[in-house]
Amino acid sequence: MRRRELSTLGLSLAASGPALAQWAPSRPVRIVVGFAPGGPADVIARVIADRLAERLGQGVVVENRVGAGGNIASDHVARAAPDGHTLMLAASALVQNAAMFARLPYDPVRDFSAISQLTSYPLIVVVAPSVPARDLAGLAELARRQPGGVTYGSAGVGTPLHLTGALFGLLAEVEMTHVPFGGAAPAHAALLGGQVQAIFHNPIQASPSLRAGLIRPLAVTGEARMAAFPEVPTVAEAGFPSLVASVWHGLVGPANMPAPVLARLGEVAAEVMALEEVRTNLIRQGYEVHGTAPTEFARYMRAENERWSDVIRRARISAE
Repeated sequence: MRRRELSTLGLSLAASGPALAQWAPSRPVRIVVGFAPGGPADVIARVIADRLAERLGQGVVVENRVGAGGNIASDHVARAAPDGHTLMLAASALVQNAAMFARLPYDPVRDFSAISQLTSYPLIVVVAPSVPARDLAGLAELARRQPGGVTYGSAGVGTPLHLTGALFGLLAEVEMTHVPFGGAAPAHAALLGGQVQAIFHNPIQASPSLRAGLIRPLAVTGEARMAAFPEVPTVAEAGFPSLVASVWHGLVGPANMPAPVLARLGEVAAEVMALEEVRTNLIRQGYEVHGTAPTEFARYMRAENERWSDVIRRARISAE
């Protein structure tokens, strides 16, 4: 009897294995983006949408649900059915917002299924030419001599540009004045105009002014030097190894997605990010390309949530 039962179970598993591996959506898949069209998350979503569609056998559409620093989109996806038909192109803000908002209707880790980290990019610390600092230690010393007198701009409260600047202040034990703007572009204009002295900047937007010599780079926050600016040291080389930080984007879905669905989506995401045309397109724009497995991305999201929540609490940052 036991042998017959084991034999039946084996046949059942053998029959179900291929079916599980062949999961495919039964209708078009939506990738929700919590930021405006043309921004980094939106660009990445549109770069991968058609390639995902080819592999999934269904259309993949990008839907922008803008507002509240990405919280509107995040809440919408967290409440969606975990059947693989509603996904989100998440940014670093997903795991940072929980510590900045007193009340959120979702948990950034518990309420989402991590599918794959797609891209990342380091920031580059830049200063106006009038600033005498020639390296990060010099910027810290300048801020130490003028408590609150050194200003740094950002794309807004709680953005990576702000949080990385706050982290630098904590590590260097100095007080700098944060000046938030309604985006990286106006912050950049303020740096060029002398209204702020520094930005922990997006290298994609900083690049033209750097190449023109209009602003001075001090360090990059990646683990390695940037190919585009090989002469600029890393923050570790500059004496601040704990300032290593990246802005990242990844694909997530609602929590409790069935294992076959999660596995298939992770597989096709990795395949798309490995395509030469996709890699070339994104690398040319300044991104580092990944395509990690769901388990690896889940670990990364948890670590990022813990790290930035600690920074936000220590720096007393609030978006409300």
